[in-house]
Amino acid sequence: SEFGRMLVTIGLLLVGVGLVVMLVGRIPGLGRLPGDILIRRGNFTFYAPIATMLLLSLVLTLLLNLFRR
Repeated sequence: SEFGRMLVTIGLLLVGVGLVVMLVGRIPGLGRLPGDILIRRGNFTFYAPIATMLLLSLVLTLLLNLFRR
């Protein structure tokens, strides 16, 4: 029964992460911040969303610390 609870918990976490990923794409400007690197040369494109990753890391850290208390 403990293994079943663990599987249900992992499934709910995956659903939550999926919903967050779907909703993050709808936030205007996210992914095009002034620290994100975009290099296009011919048919090669390199994209490193450094500022976006830092912002999301900060927000998630704050949220997780609020839920942990």
